[in-house]
Amino acid sequence: MITREAPGTKLDRGTAQVTGQMRATNKSGWGGAAAQLAAERSVPVLQKVVAPRIYEIDPLRDPRWAALVEGHPAASVFHSTNWLRALRAVYGYEPVVVTTCSPEEHLTNGLVFCRIKSWLTGRRLVSLPFSDHCEPLADNSNEVDAMIAQMKQQINRNEWKYFELRPVLYEPSRLTELSQLVTYQFHTLNLGPSALQLFQSFHKDCIQRKIRRAERENLKYEEGTSEDLLRKFYRLLVMTRRRQYLPPQPLSWFRALITAFGENLKIRVASKDDVAVASILTLSHKKSMVYKYGASNAVFNKLGGTALLFWEAIQEAKGGGFEDFELGRSDIDNPGLIAFKERWGASGRLVNYWTYPQRAVASPSIWEKRLARRLASTAPDLALKAVGNLFYKHIG
Repeated sequence: MITREAPGTKLDRGTAQVTGQMRATNKSGWGGAAAQLAAERSVPVLQKVVAPRIYEIDPLRDPRWAALVEGHPAASVFHSTNWLRALRAVYGYEPVVVTTCSPEEHLTNGLVFCRIKSWLTGRRLVSLPFSDHCEPLADNSNEVDAMIAQMKQQINRNEWKYFELRPVLYEPSRLTELSQLVTYQFHTLNLGPSALQLFQSFHKDCIQRKIRRAERENLKYEEGTSEDLLRKFYRLLVMTRRRQYLPPQPLSWFRALITAFGENLKIRVASKDDVAVASILTLSHKKSMVYKYGASNAVFNKLGGTALLFWEAIQEAKGGGFEDFELGRSDIDNPGLIAFKERWGASGRLVNYWTYPQRAVASPSIWEKRLARRLASTAPDLALKAVGNLFYKHIG
């Protein structure tokens, strides 16, 4: 258990240290009578501001974190110990939670992040790497502000390069000094309607017809976590990442996900005459099924393999009592991917990532893009895999 000391606070050894500066004073709210008087009279009232104690816990050792994730409505698959365990096992990231709750209290809030130590990209605090989103879990914005204040102190002491936050709903106030970093489009399909109603809501030409085409082609559908399915998925992933001029994620990452999630992970593969043509990987958590990775052989895209896999996953999620099917984030300058998701009837919303201190997103230069395209188009599979094995742990 680690606690931090706020500036100007002196504590005896062995005493829990204090961190963060916050405007709230007690649980009854915002300075009691003094704050109320100030609001009523609109005159300045001096009051003593008490900085809350901030504690750090290990979410993989403290069982309270798993209990909070299970019960909090804003918790997602990316908060889960399964996801955190895979991040640590493959990339060596250290998961940490900051909270205003003492070790003796029931855990009611927490901001989870990973400490990333890279000689290439620097020492960073990210909530969370390789995650589409990660909402701070709290009852009110004051608790989140207090936890962010603790993160900022670590940056200000030059312990880390920056802090990055990836919420879906939380909008930081100016007092947090967080700056908007990048914006994505995030899509979710509501599974409330019947399976027939869902199918009828799909785009007729781009989705419904492709599903019917896959059925006419007698594509073989398989699902599970076997070594054979993993290999089929990964071969298609290497093809897909090459088309995107990117290296594939390490195979060890997907093995770690399978180990961590067990039956809550499925690899789905569509094949034509025993040749894998498309594959997706889904994760299940509470009332959501999450599409996380997809891959295909472009030569067979007209057969409708990808559409078949999504439809199978959606039907399974609907039948299993899930409430929504997450289709993940999309770059706002990728209209093709956004259109694909919206043709499934998914609703989109803008999601902002935030950072402290302010920084710009590094964009590759023209010559860097050309070099990447040349390497990706000519390098053998082994070379692309090797680059991925070395590269990904530095960019989370």
